[in-house]
Amino acid sequence: MSKPNFQETQYAFAAYIREPFRNPAPTGVKPERAAMYRELFFNNINNFIATSFPVLKTILDQAHWSDLVEDFFAHHRSATPYFSDFAEEFLAFLRDERTGHPQDPPFLLELAHYEWVELALEIAKGEAPLPSLALEKNPLECIISLSNLVWPLAYRFPVQRICQAYQPQEPLTEPTLLAVYRDREDTVHFVELNPPTYRLLQILETQGCIQAKECVLQIAEELRVTDPSSILGFGADMIRDLGNRGIIGEIPKD
Repeated sequence: MSKPNFQETQYAFAAYIREPFRNPAPTGVKPERAAMYRELFFNNINNFIATSFPVLKTILDQAHWSDLVEDFFAHHRSATPYFSDFAEEFLAFLRDERTGHPQDPPFLLELAHYEWVELALEIAKGEAPLPSLALEKNPLECIISLSNLVWPLAYRFPVQRICQAYQPQEPLTEPTLLAVYRDREDTVHFVELNPPTYRLLQILETQGCIQAKECVLQIAEELRVTDPSSILGFGADMIRDLGNRGIIGEIPKD
């Protein structure tokens, strides 16, 4: 069954807006008017993506950036009509569709993810845990949980350092471990973690809540520390700091 004329015009206009160099404007539409609409659509998307991924835009030259956004605009089928979700759509495009482009830096996807996380946490629902006197005085005796506004992340590249002057072409020998979190003042922060701290956040992410001392001893066992008591002081300081930042909170005992 053939489409009604107005639908044919809509499909033709959409195809032209996505790829004007491959698809002609609909019959009866003035070329200058079609070009104006196309420019408005593309500029809206381009500006939003540029605002969402400022570091990525800065490190790519103008032609490379334009090619990247044109590729997204032409080929990605977004699952949302909301501009607030377009950054996640762009990330999905980079992850699932943008392949075979040797000019893209090897850290492209990781850097984009790192920038997207900040946006995601800014609008995420929830509140950071309240301050806890028990976490300050006796951190190891507390039952602790991870804030729902914290993401423990591991990257192959040092994404937090990438800029115009520093663009590594090979991943580091050890992963870059980060926590991205929103604090009690609703400000998003990035903090670099050592492996034991990252592991603690992983355990909390998996188990929900656990006694702090038990968690620290589990990490000591995994690290094959011969004298677990030697890590308890370090663990207490670590948990106290995470509590002060609002990364973890105390679960009151019944």
